[in-house]
Amino acid sequence: MDLDRTSLPTRMPWHGVIVATSLPFGPDHAVDHGAFGDNVAWLAEQGLHGVAPNGSLGEYQTLTYEERDRVVETAVANAPEGFTVMPGVGAYGAIEARRHARFAKDAGCQAVMCLPPNAYRADDRAVLEHYAMVASAGLPVTAYNNPIDTKVDLRPELLAKLHAEGFIVGVKEFSGDVRRCYAINELAPGLDLIVGTDDTLLEVGVAGAKGWVAGYPQVFPRACLDLYNASLAGDLATALPLYRQLHSVLRWDSRTEFVQAIKLGQDMIGRTGGGCRPPRQALDPETEAVVRAATQALIDAGVN
Repeated sequence: MDLDRTSLPTRMPWHGVIVATSLPFGPDHAVDHGAFGDNVAWLAEQGLHGVAPNGSLGEYQTLTYEERDRVVETAVANAPEGFTVMPGVGAYGAIEARRHARFAKDAGCQAVMCLPPNAYRADDRAVLEHYAMVASAGLPVTAYNNPIDTKVDLRPELLAKLHAEGFIVGVKEFSGDVRRCYAINELAPGLDLIVGTDDTLLEVGVAGAKGWVAGYPQVFPRACLDLYNASLAGDLATALPLYRQLHSVLRWDSRTEFVQAIKLGQDMIGRTGGGCRPPRQALDPETEAVVRAATQALIDAGVN
């Protein structure tokens, strides 16, 4: 797919701080669309640039197609003009992922975020076909490299092929290996690097990132936005002390309990996080105490 970038706004929809939104559930585990819509509108009010619903933080694996569709519609309905909605379209297969991308386009989204095939350890041919099918839906596609969970590694040379074919415009890099960011810039200089792990924001930011698909800005939006801007500007005098201060919570974005940790933070600041759908369990008391203490220390310090 050839993208006419001249027709796009100055800020590409996948640039800036795009919040990987959690999804509130009611006592019966039904999606609480009212609370979710309020959270989306609040994030826009805080000056962030968009949301990425139906990602890992949104527990997409536990949602039906109909639930995923309505989550997208709720996000779009609560997004002001210029605020990106870039839903995750991850699925076991390309046909399903393309279906979600087509729905996103029809619903008025500006881009989609797509994992590689995650039903098995796909080879390069399968990955290329997967992204070709998703791109055929007609929206810009940001790849999501999460080899830890998917077992498929979007290596820099594979990303370069995907970009050269016109299938992807950016990559959310979640491997945690900052060194590969420089290889991506060298092999595919037109491919936009997007920070994928909250606890590598500074390192990937100074490596040339154009965006951050982020979890913790829904707990500390303004501090995270300041940290993002300073990191991309190379303003280490501002970024480094703030990064050190926030890192006690940012590191939870890369841990197994990331959904529960971020939802706990939302609850602590008066937003709606709540519980998770099975099979995710509540934090065990010891882990909760650590997350709660780190979050409360920042709240007490006036971080918001």
